[in-house]
Amino acid sequence: MSDLKLIVRTADHTRKAEIELPQQMTGGDVIQAAVEKWSLPRDSDYSLVNDTQKKTMNPSDTLEKAGVAAGDVLEVQPVLVAG
Repeated sequence: MSDLKLIVRTADHTRKAEIELPQQMTGGDVIQAAVEKWSLPRDSDYSLVNDTQKKTMNPSDTLEKAGVAAGDVLEVQPVLVAG
């Protein structure tokens, strides 16, 4: 299996990276890597949205299982908690 060239960005578009990821990487792994790399708040929960396909990814699904294709834009979005 080959790696996928993707764009990963934050929901506010302040951070963006063009990267290659293995198809067997999970959505949760992508979120965790973004939190660490970009020093995002660790006390927040995040979801991963394939902005190209307009679909929220299950964190336990691999990129392959979620149907992520080369060139897709994945967006790390904070999960808002109503209070």
